[in-house]
Amino acid sequence: MQAAFFKLADIIPYNEAEDYMKKAVVKSYGKKGEKVVNMNFAAIDNAISGLVEIKYPESWATTTEGAAPVKPADNEYFKNIVFPILAQEGDSLPVSAFTPDGTVPTGTTQYEKRGVAVKIPQWIAENCIQCNQCSYVCPHATIRPFALDEKEAAEAPASTKLVQMKGKGCENYKFTVAVSPLDCMGCGLCVNVCPAKVKALKMVPQESQSEQQKAFDYAVANVTKKDIPFADTTVKGSQFNQPLLEFSGSCAGCAETSYARLITQLFGERMYISNATGCSSIWGGSAPSTPYTVNRDSGRGPAWANSLFEDNAEHGLGIYLGQKAIRDKLIGYIKQLNYEDADKKAAVEEFLATVDDGKKNGAAAKALIAVLEANADGELEKKILAEKDYLAKKSVWIFGGDGWAYDIGFGGLDHVIASGEDVNIMVFDTEVYSNTGGQASKASQMGQVAQFAAAGKAIGKKDLAQIAMSYGYVYVAQIAMGADMNQTIKTLVEAEAYPGPSIVIGYAPCEMHGVKGGMGNCQSEMKRAVEAGYWQMFRYNPSLKAEGKNPLIIDSKAPTGSYIDFIKSETRYSRLIQAFPERAEELFTKAEEQAKAKYDRLVKLGQIYE
Repeated sequence: MQAAFFKLADIIPYNEAEDYMKKAVVKSYGKKGEKVVNMNFAAIDNAISGLVEIKYPESWATTTEGAAPVKPADNEYFKNIVFPILAQEGDSLPVSAFTPDGTVPTGTTQYEKRGVAVKIPQWIAENCIQCNQCSYVCPHATIRPFALDEKEAAEAPASTKLVQMKGKGCENYKFTVAVSPLDCMGCGLCVNVCPAKVKALKMVPQESQSEQQKAFDYAVANVTKKDIPFADTTVKGSQFNQPLLEFSGSCAGCAETSYARLITQLFGERMYISNATGCSSIWGGSAPSTPYTVNRDSGRGPAWANSLFEDNAEHGLGIYLGQKAIRDKLIGYIKQLNYEDADKKAAVEEFLATVDDGKKNGAAAKALIAVLEANADGELEKKILAEKDYLAKKSVWIFGGDGWAYDIGFGGLDHVIASGEDVNIMVFDTEVYSNTGGQASKASQMGQVAQFAAAGKAIGKKDLAQIAMSYGYVYVAQIAMGADMNQTIKTLVEAEAYPGPSIVIGYAPCEMHGVKGGMGNCQSEMKRAVEAGYWQMFRYNPSLKAEGKNPLIIDSKAPTGSYIDFIKSETRYSRLIQAFPERAEELFTKAEEQAKAKYDRLVKLGQIYE
């Protein structure tokens, strides 16, 4: 309450702040009765009466000592542009300081060390089962597993905790889970998902872990990826890949960034991202800092651009078609190459054989480029090498929230999936316009309280997945990371590999939901949603039809929990009970019936395909 008072006093005269706050209380809580209003008045009075004026030296107003909110950076862009903006001196920058085409370097959030968390996770090495689930769910990429060889382990800071790595083929490696105290947001998701019988993580005061920053920075900068027997397409194996989305400004416990970070670990070195305006564009490219970054070894990472709500899907399609036109031209040149040397010929053949396989084509393109550079005097070779960055197959993604996908940008999204082109769409489904105050949308569920639906939304949620499935040639899936980590990663891999349009809809609990216990329970809330039949998980893969298999795989079981008990635990629904109890009972009952009917339709649809 004191913090709110000071914030308000920055805007209006100090002596008017108390009166303003009490008027706001009457406006907001008057309908709840005099008792509630008086309780709020008492809270305001107690807060103000406890204020103590603190005198500080006048020299503090101009001091620069200890003011930098970052670690030392050798990045020229950060020093010359980002830091002045963070220091509130952006208006003094000349236009000439910026690039003519508006592009900016990635990975600049690594230089910000905010240290905002009161408590952060402490890794208890002896309890760890090395499952990597803590890293898998971390929204900010601030907790990461590493495999260290003998030399890396010997040179690690004294604060680094090391244990023998488990698994066949890992005998020569030490294992650690590194935590960045100054980047962690303190949500506690990692602690809550830890499946060890005795938790391998616990939340402790940030200052008690200050030495762990050295261990984290060392591991990030020096520990290489090892050839270990854990596939990149598994929960455990994926987390040894460097996350190419790190230290974003998203809310603590954010589900959206957990999904996006995972996608970058799978495909980030060859990704293009077109991002609709919304939460994902704010945490994805909030000027002047950029959380998308590059792989330390290859120097490659996602190329990211923001577009408007109404045309983001078309923007992403344009990116795909642009690079495709260049690549198709280069492939035409490659087909004209006529090498007699067996090794050179093999490089050409391998590239053409893997041209549509994103996982294999990168290595084939690298080998082909080496051949071309050795024969750089040839006319065809010169043409190909001039645009060699377009040779390897790219992974084009279109990111956005439900407000974009279900509502404002739906026309464009529908156009793109109908195009048949090989683009991937990721929808972060929070079921509400999170970034602009929590308005109701076509993605909001029946009975949900939101702006423009103060009495609870009276109609059901649009079934975006069913609409996309009706085309028959679009890969369509719904996922919920906390309900099934394996299904999430399997879906993303399948969607990206599918040679046509794919759309993945990820359930993303949000602060606007009012999750019981806070966003540290985000992942468990996904699991509860699936168990209650509130959210369904499935994959519709048209490729399976050609193999004579059922293209619809339902990954979630019939509901075992109570739908109504689930929604009552979130304030976006429980508020309706307080304000309109009879309406709440009616809408909640209808919503539960609709959810059951939706699952039954999925089952029947699966039977039709059999």
